[in-house]
Amino acid sequence: MDATGSSPMPVDGEGEPLARHDKFKSNPHAMVWLWKDHTSHAEAAEITALARRIRPHYLDKCGGTYSSEWFWSKLLRCARVAPEVFDAIHTWVEISDWIPAMLTGTQAPAAMKRGICAAGHKGMFHPSWGGYPDEDFWGRLDKRLVRIRRTLPKSAHTIAKPAGGLSAYWAKIFGLPAGTPVAVGALDAHLGAVGSGIRPETLVKIIGTSTCDMMIAPLKKGLPDIPGLCGIVPESILPGYLGLEAGQSAVGDIFNWFVREFQSVGSADEAHKKLSAEAARLQAGESGLLALDWHNGNRTILVDQRLTGLLVGMTLRTNPAEVYRALIEATAFGARRIIERLEEYGAKVRRVINCGGISVRSPLAMQIYADVIGRDMEISQSEQTCALGAAIAAAVAAGRTRGGYANFASAIRAMTSVREKRYTPQPRNVKTYNRLYEIYKQLHDAFGLKGARIDLSDAMKELLAIRGEV
Repeated sequence: MDATGSSPMPVDGEGEPLARHDKFKSNPHAMVWLWKDHTSHAEAAEITALARRIRPHYLDKCGGTYSSEWFWSKLLRCARVAPEVFDAIHTWVEISDWIPAMLTGTQAPAAMKRGICAAGHKGMFHPSWGGYPDEDFWGRLDKRLVRIRRTLPKSAHTIAKPAGGLSAYWAKIFGLPAGTPVAVGALDAHLGAVGSGIRPETLVKIIGTSTCDMMIAPLKKGLPDIPGLCGIVPESILPGYLGLEAGQSAVGDIFNWFVREFQSVGSADEAHKKLSAEAARLQAGESGLLALDWHNGNRTILVDQRLTGLLVGMTLRTNPAEVYRALIEATAFGARRIIERLEEYGAKVRRVINCGGISVRSPLAMQIYADVIGRDMEISQSEQTCALGAAIAAAVAAGRTRGGYANFASAIRAMTSVREKRYTPQPRNVKTYNRLYEIYKQLHDAFGLKGARIDLSDAMKELLAIRGEV
């Protein structure tokens, strides 16, 4: 099973969601706290500040900054804004862990298997310090967190392990044999990487409303800690490999926002098609525009959800298609910045596989990505790679004797592929986008890095110069 994350849910001592109690059924704080909720930004900053002061190694494995999108920030926020909820719960559970537990009848917190994927990337779990951060650390922030810390296990599991067997209740509903193995859960993007055929030196981009970037590296090889990443976690994607996660907090959401708020004619699908067709007729740099893709904050490499979007270069002649293309280009520039950060620290990217709705439905976006990043863009064969990755995990958990696979290598070879169509960088566009990217980096650092002293006085004029040369 795959799910978004960090999306923790408060539960009682039996593992039952608190939102199912009559007292809390209409209380939103008793429901799942979706990853996209950034209201805990102040709490994330407090966690980061305390860790830098007394436990700096806690931040080393999560890019140097703890995020409002992650587990402990949301818990601390709940304790402060909804103490009646926090005081009533037994513990918190990632939804990616709760669903397999529910299906296997192991949802009692003491019996539930927590996945290393969510625990490591979102919950600061790491074997080198014995699991989750220690009680003293949480007590210095809020003593109520100590109680929650004591309910959490000392170990976390890879997707190669069964969470349990399908219970009789769910077996009857699904028409499957009771006891059918259910794999330990993981986050959607990580299983999307599995479903796209991830391998060492291959970057998988799961491009949807947001984007997640995934890589693996052999455990024995090791990697330095990489600032700005969402974690380097042992076996979070595949057993035997380090799992690397980065990403952008909004991609498709940015395009949908523009259509929803500024294009009132026809359906959203019609508007996207019309804008894409018009934007495709523009040359790289022809719009004279440049944007920052921070409409929902910056996940990587700045890890700052309080940053916002920016559009530079508008004139009285700027039209919607030009803005639409500039927004796509901005997300491509953000993607390139992530790849450069990975390679700066030794994570070589030799291949890029894309999956998700945008990779299939937007040839314009994929060509722009190829031109901006300067690499071929391959597309996963499956349009449901997260579900496929979950199926691969289940097939390995079942094993060969039950009709599955003995290991992930054989399952991935048999169950994944890429499409024949790939997008290749166009030299003329690459040259133009390299110039635009230099301006993007100036804007990125000027607005994103505290204390940066960058002269932007020539940025608009350079955009005009590039437009004039197209």
